[in-house]
Amino acid sequence: MQEIIDLLENNARLTPQDIAAMVGKSEEEVRAVIKKLEDDGIILKYSAIINRERLNTADTVSAIIEIQAAPAREHGFDRIAERIYRYPQVKTVQLMSGGYDLHVLVEGKDLKEVAFFVSEKLASLEGVISTRTHFVLKTYKENGTYYINPKKDLREEITA
Repeated sequence: MQEIIDLLENNARLTPQDIAAMVGKSEEEVRAVIKKLEDDGIILKYSAIINRERLNTADTVSAIIEIQAAPAREHGFDRIAERIYRYPQVKTVQLMSGGYDLHVLVEGKDLKEVAFFVSEKLASLEGVISTRTHFVLKTYKENGTYYINPKKDLREEITA
C-alpha cells in the first residue's frame, strides 16, 4: 500500500495499469487499494503544481502568516484553526511547535489585499494574540517539485 501511495504522491497521473506494472500487482488489486485509500480519507485530492511565474496572467501574492493564539478550553487550537481555514484566501493551516502556534498560507491578488485580509480578518479573530506576515518573493521548490527551468544546464552556475 505504501508503495502505491508513494507513486501517486510523486505522480498522480499514473494509471492503475502503470502502477500495477511497477509494483507487481494486478490492475484490479491496484484499483481496489486506491479506492480504499480514497474511501478512508487517506488520499484527499489529486492536484497539479502550477508554476504561476510562468503564466502570462496576473500574478497572485502569497504570504505566510505566523499566528500566536490562545487555545480554547476543551478544543485547543482546533476551533480557531477551523475559523481560519474556512476563508477562501487561506490555502494551508498547520499547528506548529515553537515560537508561534499556527502557520497559515494565504493568497491574494496583490499585497494590499493580503495585508487587508490579515489585519481585518485574521488579526481580529477572537483568540488571536499576534500575527507576523512574511510575503513569498519566489518559490524554488514546492511539494518536492523544483521550479527551476529543467532545460537549464546547472553546470553554468558552478564557479571556482
